Amino acid sequence: MLHSYRFPLRLCSRALSSYAPNTFPAASEVKLAAQAKIDSIDLDRPFSAALVDLFNRKHDYLRISLTERCNLRCFYCMPEEGVPLSPNQQILTDEEVLRLAKLFVQSGVTKIRLTGGEPTVRKGIADIIAGLNDLRPYGLRSIAMTSNGLALHRRLPGFVPLSSGSYIGPQAKFKSSLDTLDPFKFEFMTKRRGLDAVLKTLDAALESSLQKIKLNVVVIKGLNDSEVLDFVEMTKDKPISVRFIEFMPFSGNKWSRFKMVPSSDLLDRISATYPVVRLTDEVNDTARSWKVPGFRGEFGFISSMSDHFCSTCNRLRITSDGQIKVCLFDAKEISLRDEIRRGTSDSELLRVIGLAVSGKSEKHEKMDEIDVISNRPMILIGGLLTHVSRLQNSRRVHPSYARAFSTLTHTDENGRATMVDISDKAITKRSATAKGRIIIPKLAYELVAATYPAESVKGSTSSEKAREKVLRKGDTLTVAQLAAIIASKKTSDLIPLCHPLPLTNTTVSLSCEAVDGVDGQWQYSIACQATVTCEGKTGVEMEALTAVSVGLLTVWDMLKAVAGKDMVIVDIFVSEKSGGRSGDFSRSLS
Repeated sequence: MLHSYRFPLRLCSRALSSYAPNTFPAASEVKLAAQAKIDSIDLDRPFSAALVDLFNRKHDYLRISLTERCNLRCFYCMPEEGVPLSPNQQILTDEEVLRLAKLFVQSGVTKIRLTGGEPTVRKGIADIIAGLNDLRPYGLRSIAMTSNGLALHRRLPGFVPLSSGSYIGPQAKFKSSLDTLDPFKFEFMTKRRGLDAVLKTLDAALESSLQKIKLNVVVIKGLNDSEVLDFVEMTKDKPISVRFIEFMPFSGNKWSRFKMVPSSDLLDRISATYPVVRLTDEVNDTARSWKVPGFRGEFGFISSMSDHFCSTCNRLRITSDGQIKVCLFDAKEISLRDEIRRGTSDSELLRVIGLAVSGKSEKHEKMDEIDVISNRPMILIGGLLTHVSRLQNSRRVHPSYARAFSTLTHTDENGRATMVDISDKAITKRSATAKGRIIIPKLAYELVAATYPAESVKGSTSSEKAREKVLRKGDTLTVAQLAAIIASKKTSDLIPLCHPLPLTNTTVSLSCEAVDGVDGQWQYSIACQATVTCEGKTGVEMEALTAVSVGLLTVWDMLKAVAGKDMVIVDIFVSEKSGGRSGDFSRSLS
């Protein structure tokens, strides 16, 4: 359940100024003043760079899975054959959950959602909620929970007071999953009976002090898409928000684009029956919300497949066994649990978190290209691979090694080097551009930039002899250009696990640059740019990077006689890429 508080600072001063002399304010007024003070401090709280990715997205929303266990067996979430559960000792303890939560909140997270599996089956969940409430002075505004509602009607009255914390005006929110209103379909989809229990939880939520109630409905073509209008009708008399979710691909759920109903199709069906109006969504909302005028509730669409919302994504996930996932559809994981248990400090733990966040892609793959082989089933992610840790018993992989190598593309589950299999990839046109530069002293700059004399002049001083040695090697930029082109074609010989590729073209340019720096101090450099293209099954980023690296190394070798002690190679990076599954991107260094 989720609650959010926001009180302007002026309310604090107004409340305190209204007290008569020698009287004490009411407890509620003191709480209001305290919350306002906390909010004013929070406005000035710095946001940690560790939670900002390369696309400048700030991640202030953390989802924490408390368990892999669930009392339902929804087919879109759990493979038909089930999943091997992690041993209890591999699951985060209450103390580890709260330590991570505190670190994330102190770094900028303002909302935490508890998920599963089914979070209510976790022992000690009440203590975790209470511990999260203690993080409000650090900036936590919202605590939320996603549940299937099967057993929650018995525990909901106890959770709401806990979630209200010690401040005034709990604005708790609750989210439940309910994919059908038909008891027979419910049993078919979940492999369990229980529709009445879920509806009873819904009624209990409506009678409670919860501010907002959401229902998540995963829509499957030919199964429950005919009930969309029934769910919209529920919003007529109930102040609920129904969110229709497109069927998403995960390991073992037999996803097919033909089973997925695009949100636009559902909107067409609804608007053909009801007049609808568009609502204004918050910046980071995953749902596009609509309303039937006169209805108490509303409905919306989570269109992860047909119309992704990656550009505004502010979510990070921690699985119940302590792995951080930066994207629901990205198989890469880094173990925070292992870092904690080896005694890592908070500052080093934050560095590891920053490493994971910096690896987040601009957007997830297209729906037909999402990796459903190595990514976990939804039940093991928390919130809607066969994961390396699931294979430990059969392959006898030690847990520490499994986690260490589970995020690397060129190592297998045992940590041994391996070449990536690209046999199933399509041949497409691919291109990559890399850039870099070498900082050189003024003497070397003038030597390279000047026109070379027709005949070498014999020098007598050490400086003149050094210049003569450079001239004997030839035109620096021309030699470096040739070296870079040759290196791009030799990349697979230099980098052991790179695939040999039939390059169609390599273009290399080098240029002398002089920039007026701080205090009038000029900085001299030679910039190198390489663009490599091919038609193949994998990208050419490594070829472009190798070309630039070798080109700059050649410049260093050519000029070492006059500048060997003063040159520095800097800022080698891929600036552009096109083609392939990961999509196009462009970046620059400021």
